[in-house]
Amino acid sequence: MNMEQFAQDGQDIKIIEKLVTKVQDMLTPGEKIDYIAVQKKPAVTILPDSITISNKRIFMCEFTKLGLATDFEIFGWQDIKDIAFKEEIFGSKVTVIPFTGENLSIDYIPKVQARKLYQYIKAALENYKKAELAAEKEKIVIAPTVAKEVVIERPESNIPVQPAVTAPAPSAPQSYGSAQPTPPAPTGSNITPAPSVKEEEDDEITLKLKKLKTLFDKQLITQEEYESKKREVLSSL
Repeated sequence: MNMEQFAQDGQDIKIIEKLVTKVQDMLTPGEKIDYIAVQKKPAVTILPDSITISNKRIFMCEFTKLGLATDFEIFGWQDIKDIAFKEEIFGSKVTVIPFTGENLSIDYIPKVQARKLYQYIKAALENYKKAELAAEKEKIVIAPTVAKEVVIERPESNIPVQPAVTAPAPSAPQSYGSAQPTPPAPTGSNITPAPSVKEEEDDEITLKLKKLKTLFDKQLITQEEYESKKREVLSSL
């Protein structure tokens, strides 16, 4: 790997070599280093702090124990809320703001490096948000539209129903010839008299009396009962 590509803004090439060697061992498949910013204090700094940016993560590095140990704070882009930097007299103070935990800052970053660092991180966060939004859209399942049943109610007609007209029956043909003889009116001898209502009533009374007499003869009723019922039947006359 060409180390000089990470030393174009005044970074110490020896520090770059040490950082690249350590960070390369932590890169995942498809991950590559994009930029490295190195601390530069007013006094001579043998082991400066640094910030390394890859296309997937940010590595904040601090050398300890005279360079024998290195402390890394590593964040994926999904863990970072924002980045801020403040330009001071001697360089800039760069602050990484995670979603959880405390903010992490490294001061005395050269101003040119701090600006480029800011651009790289902002662009990376923006790309991550776009990719996350696209992934969320792909997860949305569009439910099939269910056709609604449309019921059309026809208004009732207010027009009164006309009664059916029956054609008149054809009249009997009139004969203009000789007149037909008119049948003679029935005479008194031909009229059968209707039975009178009185006779029907007498028949019913007679039947009742006969029935009472039969019951009496069979000794099914007493003489007193027979006389009493007989008087009741006769009283209806």
